Amino acid sequence: MGERLKDKVAVVTGTGGLGIGQGCALALAREGAAVVGCDIDEKLAGETLALATEEGLLYESFVADLTDPAANDQLMAFAVERFGGLDVLITAAAFVEFAPVEEFDYDKHWRRTLQGELDLVFLSCKAAWSHLKARGGGSIINFASANAYVALPSGALAHCATKGGVLAMTRQLAMEGGRYRIRANTISPGPVVSKHIQERVNREPGFEEMIKKSLMLDRLGTPEDIGHCAVYLASDESSWVTGSDIRVDAGATAM
Repeated sequence: MGERLKDKVAVVTGTGGLGIGQGCALALAREGAAVVGCDIDEKLAGETLALATEEGLLYESFVADLTDPAANDQLMAFAVERFGGLDVLITAAAFVEFAPVEEFDYDKHWRRTLQGELDLVFLSCKAAWSHLKARGGGSIINFASANAYVALPSGALAHCATKGGVLAMTRQLAMEGGRYRIRANTISPGPVVSKHIQERVNREPGFEEMIKKSLMLDRLGTPEDIGHCAVYLASDESSWVTGSDIRVDAGATAM
């Protein structure tokens, strides 16, 4: 247990499964934060809770569908009631659809991806805002992507659009939050090993090597890599950092 986030309360969305949300939630809790993790999948949320409990971390689990604005309000109220306030919000919850542009359906692909990667961020930030103000400030950490900067070969039209949107939204949150000492920043991950990517690595020979060709470092990212950056942005060490994007991507956007 570290103490970089001692006495801070954090809400992290999208904590179910072996992904960025879980990596960030556990990283913050290991540095002393009281964390409320949220996911739509009760089983996966429970698995993360079990990991935190096994380590003796201060962690609570909340199951909700965050496409519902009321659920976001309930999540933030739960954190405040349980731990006395809110200092940090990390919005890792997302869902996305991929298809070539000529097959891209407006409702099935485009609108669903905007809901899953843009609406979810807005709804959580809006619900957390008044609680962060009441605390005298805090830190919002949203996720853009390397794909906000570089295109994929095919199928990622809405994904690239939403991640660019997250960058712009977060800059505006930083501007509006400055007077309240609410900081807002983004992390832009490169390819991080999640359950989905690990399944493709196991199933498709050459998939991992293909991804590595776009990186300067010879490995894929891990949720822990992103968690380390999130700890910094959540801590007072970054108290003069807002409106910024940190690219944790093994150099993918610099090639």
